[in-house]
Amino acid sequence: MSSLADAPSRPHAPLAGYALGAAGAILFASKGIIIKFAYAEGIDPETLLALRMAFSLPFYLVIGLIAVRSTLARGEALPSLKVLAQSAGVGALGYWFSSYVDFLGLQYISASFERLILFTYPLFVVLFGALLFRQPIRLKALWAFALAYSGLAMIFAQHFSTDGSDTARGTALVGMAAISFALYQLMARKLLNDIGSALFTCVAMTAASVAAIGQFALVRPLDALLVSPHMFELALMIAIGATVLPTFLMNAALKRISAQANSMISTVSPVATMALAFIFLGETASLAELIGAGLVMGSIGWFTFADSRRR
Repeated sequence: MSSLADAPSRPHAPLAGYALGAAGAILFASKGIIIKFAYAEGIDPETLLALRMAFSLPFYLVIGLIAVRSTLARGEALPSLKVLAQSAGVGALGYWFSSYVDFLGLQYISASFERLILFTYPLFVVLFGALLFRQPIRLKALWAFALAYSGLAMIFAQHFSTDGSDTARGTALVGMAAISFALYQLMARKLLNDIGSALFTCVAMTAASVAAIGQFALVRPLDALLVSPHMFELALMIAIGATVLPTFLMNAALKRISAQANSMISTVSPVATMALAFIFLGETASLAELIGAGLVMGSIGWFTFADSRRR
């Protein structure tokens, strides 16, 4: 993977970048599908999240070790304890709390609906950027908000008519995941510049792993981690196939294509989730849900493309 990411640009590099970006988006999309399979076998969110973080942590620790060695080799100072503590706190918000409420929400709503709600987080980045960091908010963001949430309202109404309070509970929990991840994005930007993306990711993932495993130890007996071999396989698939690997694929894509193109490719993710949910979970969608999904993906895709062109 690293050899691909470090390869020099060639005429076919954009095509490879599109393929890598799409592959990463599709793998990210598979997370909800795998979680649904795990829930069907009786695992609880706390145990599944602890296993996911424990399995993915070694990869990020290796990345962090390489980042530390590179920093020292360049003769640069390591980050202060204050910056490391801030990175740990922000990482726990973005990679533990956001993931936890997302895992909880998936107990109540479909994988397709969950992915569409999460897909709206860039709009919360704009909203909280304006409210908390005095960043300007543009008219196109308000239009995107209106269109995206009109689409979500159509899907919510369809599900609420059949599932009632479960739909409301799941929507609220996944909405919290989108909001908390947006706050993470805003607070992580300065820290990423201060200590670099590799070291920040290591610190953030380590903090999130400690939080997830610590939470598990408080609410579940330790022997609950001794799940069936098939459940271990599902947890590994979430940790590596839907967390670690797509991260590297998306980074490799960014080395080959523009941020604008990468932002548009991300719209593949909810489409892929809907297709995978139909194939593997038997989820279906009414005409109203398809129209709602189109409004969400179209508005968010247009906004992220327009916003990235502006940078």
